[in-house]
Amino acid sequence: MISNTQHLLIFSGICIAVWLLATYLWPRMMLSVYKRAVLVKGFGDGPIPINTLYTEPQKLFAEPLVSQTASGSNLMTVGVNHDTLATVGWLDLSKGSQVLHVPDFSDRYYSVQFTDPSKNINFAYVGKRTTGTAAGDYLITGPGWKGTVPQGMTQISSPNNSVLVLGRVFVENDSDLPTAYCLSKQIQLTSL
Repeated sequence: MISNTQHLLIFSGICIAVWLLATYLWPRMMLSVYKRAVLVKGFGDGPIPINTLYTEPQKLFAEPLVSQTASGSNLMTVGVNHDTLATVGWLDLSKGSQVLHVPDFSDRYYSVQFTDPSKNINFAYVGKRTTGTAAGDYLITGPGWKGTVPQGMTQISSPNNSVLVLGRVFVENDSDLPTAYCLSKQIQLTSL
């Protein structure tokens, strides 16, 4: 016969195991959901193809409580801050390296973050704090890539062929929104 103490120990062990599994698996599960949302549903304008960047429309900026549309809720702005425009994309580097182009931001804050979704680790940044605000081209390569980086480009080596890209461009005020949006749209990906 099992005593109350043994029941408590078994229950505690199960709770700890569930907590550890949830802690380990939750971020991966959320990234999987996010990837599906990006690639299949998009953010209200339809699917976003692999190796393509999508910039949040001006009309949705800073309006996280926009009513749901026929294509689903506005995932891009829900829960994000209200002073940067978002740009997002999912890369598949097994199909070849990609070139990220950023325009001259003239000292404006911007950031492009590269995340390895298998480990939920940010492995590189391009932006005001890391690379400056001048225009530039960055070669994004997958693991084991062999080749020569073209002149004038900086290599970003990804530990994984699958990469989540999140860009942010600072918006100073309402009258600055068109300028910030124009700069956001100039953050582009092309094949090498």
